Amino acid sequence: MAGSKTLKIVYWVFTIPFVVLMLFSVFSYFSSAPQAVEGIRSLGYPLYMLKILGTAKLLGVIAILYNKFKTLKEWAYAGFVINLIGAAASHHFSGDPLSKVIVPLVGLVIVLISYFLWKKK
Repeated sequence: MAGSKTLKIVYWVFTIPFVVLMLFSVFSYFSSAPQAVEGIRSLGYPLYMLKILGTAKLLGVIAILYNKFKTLKEWAYAGFVINLIGAAASHHFSGDPLSKVIVPLVGLVIVLISYFLWKKK
C-alpha cells in the first residue's frame, strides 16, 4: 500500500511540472508570443505550426490529466515523445547550440518517466 502511494506521488511530481510546461507553451503558441514566433521561424517552420502544435499539446495535456481513456492517454504520451524528439532534431539540424538541443531532451526524459510511472501504477 505504501509503495503504491509513493509511486502515485512520484508520478505526479514528474507529471505536473511537465503538464505546466506544456500549458505554458500552449499559451505562448496561441498568443503568438515573440519568443515562440522567433523560435518557430529560426527553425524554418511556418507560423501556422504554432496553432497546430498548440492544439496538439492542449489535447495531449487533457488526455494525460483525464484518466478515463487509457488508449487516448497512450497516444498523448506518444505524441509528446514524437514532438520532443522532433524539437531536439530540429534544433540540431538547424545549427542551434547544444543547449537548445538538450532542453527538449530533458523534457523527453521527464515525459518518459511520467509514462513509465503511470504504467506501473
